[in-house]
Amino acid sequence: MPRSRINGNFIDKTFSIVANILLQIIPTTSGEKEAFTYYRDGMSAQSEGNYAEALQNYYEAMRLEIDPYDRSYILYNIGLIHTSNGEHTKALEYYFRALERNPFLPQAFNNMAVICHYRGEQAIRQGDSEIAEAWFDQAAEYWKQAIALTPGNYIEAHNWLKITRRFE
Repeated sequence: MPRSRINGNFIDKTFSIVANILLQIIPTTSGEKEAFTYYRDGMSAQSEGNYAEALQNYYEAMRLEIDPYDRSYILYNIGLIHTSNGEHTKALEYYFRALERNPFLPQAFNNMAVICHYRGEQAIRQGDSEIAEAWFDQAAEYWKQAIALTPGNYIEAHNWLKITRRFE
């Protein structure tokens, strides 16, 4: 039984109802509908912390989905799961893949910056200031891209860029 039929969350049920209506009125192929169903079920599982189930749904959605824009969001969500699991190298890989298909995902740039910043902090704790600066510089580049896409967002990142004199 699809997750969308067993989920008791009001918001998830509402989303599922609206999504099902849209799928009926918007001309889509059966493959696109099936891909969306897996994507929706992946989001539902992810929101409940069921990452293994979410990944299974996302991988199945990737197998079916052909639209690069839609694939970018699936890849982004896979990256989120790997970030949550502390698998930062894998997360960066999926964020990169998402941006290859959709370079207008500021949240992917932001998450990549957060990972790089975290790695910079780790390098400082290990006493390697040169490596730390390289990670911080990379974080700055990603944050600049996120801010360029959505001016006014990522205020903390913007302030960090100013304080560290990395903002041009």
